[in-house]
Amino acid sequence: MGGVGEPGGGRGPREGPAQLGAQLPIFRWEQIRPHDLPGDKWLVIERRVYDISRWAQRHPGGSRLIGHHGAEDATDAFHAFHQDLSFVRKFLKPLLIGELAPEEPSQDGAQNAQLIEDFRALRQAAEDMKLFEADPIFFALLLGHILAMEVVAWLIVYLLGTGWVPSIFAALILAISQAQSWCLQHDLGHSSIFTKSRWNHVAQQFVMGQLKGFSAHWWNFRHFQHHAKPNIFHKDPDVTVAPVFLLGESSVEYGKKKRRYLPYNHQHLYFFLIGPPLLTLVNFEVENLAYMLVCLQWTDLLWAASFYSRFFLSYIPFYGVTGALLLFVAVRVLESHWFVWITQMNHIPKEIGHEKHRDWASSQLAATCNVKPSLFVDWFSGHLNFQIEHHLFPTMPRHNYSKVAPLVKALCAKHGLHYEVKPFLTALVDIVGSLKKSGDIWLDAYLHQ
Repeated sequence: MGGVGEPGGGRGPREGPAQLGAQLPIFRWEQIRPHDLPGDKWLVIERRVYDISRWAQRHPGGSRLIGHHGAEDATDAFHAFHQDLSFVRKFLKPLLIGELAPEEPSQDGAQNAQLIEDFRALRQAAEDMKLFEADPIFFALLLGHILAMEVVAWLIVYLLGTGWVPSIFAALILAISQAQSWCLQHDLGHSSIFTKSRWNHVAQQFVMGQLKGFSAHWWNFRHFQHHAKPNIFHKDPDVTVAPVFLLGESSVEYGKKKRRYLPYNHQHLYFFLIGPPLLTLVNFEVENLAYMLVCLQWTDLLWAASFYSRFFLSYIPFYGVTGALLLFVAVRVLESHWFVWITQMNHIPKEIGHEKHRDWASSQLAATCNVKPSLFVDWFSGHLNFQIEHHLFPTMPRHNYSKVAPLVKALCAKHGLHYEVKPFLTALVDIVGSLKKSGDIWLDAYLHQ
């Protein structure tokens, strides 16, 4: 018999994919761990070992996303991100190089095997309850009310003129429409509406491009990394914000190293100046355009151009070029406030730091919390108040979060995991409190260590 990695004295693990019908090499975790380097990535799915080193660049979700799971058990992430597993497995076959040795645990490190088993049973129960099936009427109404708001905003200006009052109302309605478009394209990006990924992607390009002026590919590139490794530095773009803001463990690190690029002990104050007002207007606009140009996303660029053409052709006749530009800026600033407060109320106050290599359920629960539901909060936040359920099951249609929530609560209670639910206003205030706490930690480390 051959040794580990070379059954029957056969091929070595780096000589290419396993041949159909051949005995698979077996590996131990100690052999897999070193393969988490640029250009050398292995991962484990359902106890099978795959070499994704060369294929990662062709991964539809981007090489970074799949690379974040290098040398790990990616089984639950694999199930979480993909609808049609039988289709996706076709791409895995040529990458198969072996399997875990029978005596090896399915996960590396000190992970709770019973929790993992129970979570997978919970997911199966959700599938049996058909909670991954979308209600087309629900999403048709969402799109309808977005389009209706676009029309109403234009009619206000057309019928009532360009005075301050109608202009303010038009800007508010357009900002709400933009916010709801974020939510709808987010649903489409997670393939939670249509049964075929292609349909979701085409619809997302329309909503993200024509209704918002952004690139669907750019959003997915950022957002999928956030879901794969929430609140993990250098893996989640949403929390890799130093040196502008210090979050979680970066506060101590910057303090100990005597780094002071900004007065971080006052970051909870300058947050109001450069956080909510400018994220969408400045950071997203620049990052989005750069991504489309560098990555040659010409289709997305055309979709974005169609948004700007429609917007300015609609409002320049009333306001002139300068006035229409000011209206656009006002809408983006209002929309940006919504985006920052709504998307970060579930994450910024939670644990933020470096990779801990937790199991899927534990990592998502450590980085998320919920906000108490109501008809208004559900609508206003695009059901992102059910952030725990959304992170555990990214492809689940949002109208089913409330149905799976009791099962998730029961799982957390069984395993002693914190299922946190906050009032809406408390969640918003906690963002500022978390920034202040991180700033104070930085100052203490800066002065005394």
